[in-house]
Amino acid sequence: MSMTNGRNAAAVAAAILAFASAAVTAYWLLGGTAGLNTVGGQVEEQARERTTLALVALTVTLVAKLTAGALALALANPRTRRRRLLGALGLVGGAGLALYGGVLVVAGAIALAGVGDSSGRDEYALRWHVFFWDPWFFVWGVALALAAVRARRLSG
Repeated sequence: MSMTNGRNAAAVAAAILAFASAAVTAYWLLGGTAGLNTVGGQVEEQARERTTLALVALTVTLVAKLTAGALALALANPRTRRRRLLGALGLVGGAGLALYGGVLVVAGAIALAGVGDSSGRDEYALRWHVFFWDPWFFVWGVALALAAVRARRLSG
């Protein structure tokens, strides 16, 4: 998407990443199990057992992802009011997502390299985290932060 039409391409990318992530969460919340083995650990176990804790966590996660997607869409709209406030929220949220994803990629890569205790480690899920899930959060965060910076610049 061209930036010359007033749209914020980074915001559009952040919205797509947010809503795609929300769709996966919604699928698991509604009882789907495909792909749960790529998450692993307690999250996978709780989601498969459909515990109250898992359902609440998935619901909160879904709402957060949908909210982040709505924020990104607001940043993509050149006529958005309160652009500075939304830009500040996007910058904080984007930095948080990028930091979260980045730290987990590095920590997971260190674990995959064999550093530390490997007992009970789910190598399959860890690889999915290092090469897919955690980079997704990193890229989403960078896109949201860039969108926020652009939106704040446009607000003067």
